[in-house]
Amino acid sequence: MVVTSARPTAEPSARAAPQVDGVAIKAAVGGILHRWPSVGLAVGVVHGGHLERFEGAGLSDIASKRPITDQTIFRVASITKLFTAVAAMQLWERGLIDLDAPANDYLRAYRLMPASATFRPATVRHLLTHTAGIPDVLHAADLLHAGRGRFEDCPAALSVEAGEVPPTLAEVYRHGLPVVVQPGTTFAYSNHGFATLGQLIEDVTGETLDRYLRGHLFEPLAMTDTDLDRSRLAESRLATGYDLGPRGAQAAPDREWVTHGASGASSTTRDMARFIAALLNGGANEHGAVLQPATLATMFEPHHQPDRRLPGIGLGFFRDELGGHRVVGHDGRLPGFHSQLLLAPDDSVGLICLTNGSSGAISWMPIELRRLLGDLIGAPKEAIRTDLPHHPEVWGEIVGRYELPPRVSDLRGRLMMGGGAEVFVRAGRPMVRVRTPLPSLYGGLPLEPDDERDPYAFRLDLSRFGMPIVRVLFSRVGGSRATAIHTDLGMMSLVRRPETKGSGALGWAALAVVVALMAVRRRRGVEEAHAH
Repeated sequence: MVVTSARPTAEPSARAAPQVDGVAIKAAVGGILHRWPSVGLAVGVVHGGHLERFEGAGLSDIASKRPITDQTIFRVASITKLFTAVAAMQLWERGLIDLDAPANDYLRAYRLMPASATFRPATVRHLLTHTAGIPDVLHAADLLHAGRGRFEDCPAALSVEAGEVPPTLAEVYRHGLPVVVQPGTTFAYSNHGFATLGQLIEDVTGETLDRYLRGHLFEPLAMTDTDLDRSRLAESRLATGYDLGPRGAQAAPDREWVTHGASGASSTTRDMARFIAALLNGGANEHGAVLQPATLATMFEPHHQPDRRLPGIGLGFFRDELGGHRVVGHDGRLPGFHSQLLLAPDDSVGLICLTNGSSGAISWMPIELRRLLGDLIGAPKEAIRTDLPHHPEVWGEIVGRYELPPRVSDLRGRLMMGGGAEVFVRAGRPMVRVRTPLPSLYGGLPLEPDDERDPYAFRLDLSRFGMPIVRVLFSRVGGSRATAIHTDLGMMSLVRRPETKGSGALGWAALAVVVALMAVRRRRGVEEAHAH
């Protein structure tokens, strides 16, 4: 069932038409490159049904000194999930699948295997919303394969240079793909889940996913330089991915991933602009149509919300809001490449940002692109409110320890937040600390009131860590104490820890140290970027 967001959006007709100021955009991109040096960066602004402004800087390949253009081919990583989601909805339009039917009804190559007989079947809708209960990492040890890229799946990443041929999903999941939590209850980002959606498309249509996407999405929209099969693309325009470190830019290993439906596509700024134009125009651009307007509108609506006060996730699209303006999008990350797609559907504006090497892009790109989109659509600047009083009468209800839900399927979340968080009062103010080895976070940060009608709504300013201002919401289910914390940072939720329970954090201590080391390394990279 689709639920509506509790935050109203402004009516499109009441807004002034966005003005794309080329000089201002050029200056904005220059500022990004000054703050966050990149080997190559491409930014496209889509408005009026086409790529209205392109800004490219740097090199697509250092050895050959090829410059970035709107036809440079980047790996777009997890933006691939939007292509897969559109393909799934095409099958729904044709009556070939039911979103609320068990995914196993359509899978032929392998099965989803529930950990408990009490679990309801994982449906197609669950796959589209990352709520199928499928882990993103099948084995904890897979997080530590540095040669395959941080946090990459194993054995999904194989060397292109060595001529390794990826196995099929049927081979990788031959014993079944585990479903470890009750489907529909917990958001947990899963590449394996979207890879399964791609397999489902293959099993229903009888076509390989790359062929289906070419014939039903890329060719109709004239996306001539987009494909899952990189051998079909112009080699002379393929960007080389780089990692930035103490030795400067080093070429990242060229890998192929088994999870094609989750991360396998490559594309250009020009092609992505054509895709965005279709998303902003009810599923069609000047070249062709791929979805009906009502179907696309459904994809933008919330289909899972950890809390009704948060935008939640649509069918493939993450949802957000900027000063009352509706925003949807997705980002992507693979070794050497980062990408971000953002749309303001009611303002008919979209952005695409692609880089082939920039330190910490997973953190800075969403913030910078969100700020740029806000400027284009005239959204007010985000800030901590200083005009709202605190409500000490509720502090006793929210203080305590919170942890990730039991058996949560997102191991990355457990790696980052395995120790949970603690809400406490210090010097007459409510605070929250993340239980992590990093002193800067463990020391605690103030919770600032955010809603005059809701004393359980706060904001947390993480800007000094290179992160955004985050909404922090406390919910109660019966009783007089808060039972969970919900945030709009990766849709992460924590539940109150039972008072009698042991610490439960020792089993994750080693992984927490890994996180600490990674965070220190990232912060040094940020400081070096600012120093230059």
